[in-house]
Amino acid sequence: MLNSFLAKPVENQAIAALFKKQLHWMLFLRVVFLTLLLGLNYILQSAEKHIITPPFYYMVAFIAGVYIYTICSALILQYIRRYSTFAYTQILIDVLLISILIYYSGGSQSIFAILYFFPIIAGSFILLRRGGLTPAAASTIAYGIILTLEYTGHHPGFFQDFWYRPLTDIRSVMNLFSIHGLTFFITAILSALLSEKLRRTEKALMTTTLKYDQLAVLYKKIFEDIPSGIITVINQKNIISCNPAAEKITGFSAPEISGKDINKTFPGLKLDADMRSRPEVEITKKNGENIPIGYSFATLNMPGTEDKYEVITLQDLSETKQMEKQILQAEKMATIGEMSAGIAHELRNPLAAISGAAELLDGSGDIKSHHQGLMNIITRECSRLQSTISDFLSFSKPVEPEKEFIPLLPLVEEMIQILQHTQDWPEKCISVVNIPEKMDCWADPQQIHKVLLNILHNSCIALRNMDGEISIVAKEEEDATGAERTVITITDTGRGIPDPIINKIYEPFFTTRENGTGLGLSIVKQIINAHEGGLTITSKENRGTSTEVWLPLP
Repeated sequence: MLNSFLAKPVENQAIAALFKKQLHWMLFLRVVFLTLLLGLNYILQSAEKHIITPPFYYMVAFIAGVYIYTICSALILQYIRRYSTFAYTQILIDVLLISILIYYSGGSQSIFAILYFFPIIAGSFILLRRGGLTPAAASTIAYGIILTLEYTGHHPGFFQDFWYRPLTDIRSVMNLFSIHGLTFFITAILSALLSEKLRRTEKALMTTTLKYDQLAVLYKKIFEDIPSGIITVINQKNIISCNPAAEKITGFSAPEISGKDINKTFPGLKLDADMRSRPEVEITKKNGENIPIGYSFATLNMPGTEDKYEVITLQDLSETKQMEKQILQAEKMATIGEMSAGIAHELRNPLAAISGAAELLDGSGDIKSHHQGLMNIITRECSRLQSTISDFLSFSKPVEPEKEFIPLLPLVEEMIQILQHTQDWPEKCISVVNIPEKMDCWADPQQIHKVLLNILHNSCIALRNMDGEISIVAKEEEDATGAERTVITITDTGRGIPDPIINKIYEPFFTTRENGTGLGLSIVKQIINAHEGGLTITSKENRGTSTEVWLPLP
């Protein structure tokens, strides 16, 4: 029997928990009824003799036994898994205990016959219809046995101490048996119907509650995780709540703006019904920054209240506006590039003729000494224009890189030697190279030469008329995706780049030097992008600049 209790656990944990709770209640009510019964028996024994009660020590022994049995049942309940078998056992034992009590308290004349309804009703509520009919049948049979024993004269001897009327008429026996049996079964059926209806109602309520909870969780997750900002407002005035996206867009946390007037907190947001579908305005964030946003709103119809609730959705347009500016800038630069390329081609031929003629005149020896300076100016300016035209053409018509493995250390050392023999190299500048001897990079030789030479030349200009240092460090590493790449970092201790112009250094034709074209870093970034690499420049004014170039390895 114990093994059958411990086997086959109930699959539905919710039903199992409810079953166990009902069994605990049944055991608790058994103790309550027995305690009341003990008190009632004590009172009745002090009254007149027309109510039959067993001797007090009988009742004490009976109730003590039931207490012990109930405690043991409660302990066993913690370990069993087959709750229905346990429930049937408890209910049938209750019928047996009640029958013993009725037999010793007068049989057909017992005032405790009403206790049969306890296991019948309990069985109906715990085990539904079968659980009610089973104790009803058991109670009917047990009561029939009690009536039979009483009719045949088998009853306790202490009945003679009371006003006991022996049951000698068979018709009275059948009448009592029929009435009690019919009452037991009617009670079982009605209790079962009520219990089944209650069970269906509870199930429907649980299903509805579960769906409601799931929807509540879903709506909460949507509210919290949606990338658009959401602000709820009452009567177009007071802010009720906002989601994390709105907190990120505005810079205000929900407690900071909850209850505040939206018209004062975000004056740009107008909740007018006749405005266009998605207006764009500027709002001021908590840190004072003005950002462009697009927004829309809808009015919620909340039943049972005259207040009007509005839901405002926000979208930060900063990146969109920045992309629009970049597209316009790209279109502008494409147009300028095409014009520059055309002008450069038109200038290249006459410039070559002027330069060639100047060289012929210079080599003929017919130029007078006081004209030699003018000839040098012509030659120098022709070279500068040739360099500028080459930059224009490189920027407007980039060449697809032809990549190969290039030894990095010899390349850097060669460029440093070239720069050290130019006028741009600072007199008191120290170069520090930290590149492994056998390190290679995967790039187009000519294009990477142009990139590194341009960056090193910028460092030389930054250190002009200063004592300082230029360091070149290279290493191989893995990026966040695990792909290998070569990272080259060029750092100088020069003047640095002022903060107001740090974001403009990649713009074509932007320069701070008198003789600069403004295309150097634009071409560098263009080449690095063509190599599918990256370029990062960080600088502090009067403290120096660090330029990091990374190129992917195959």
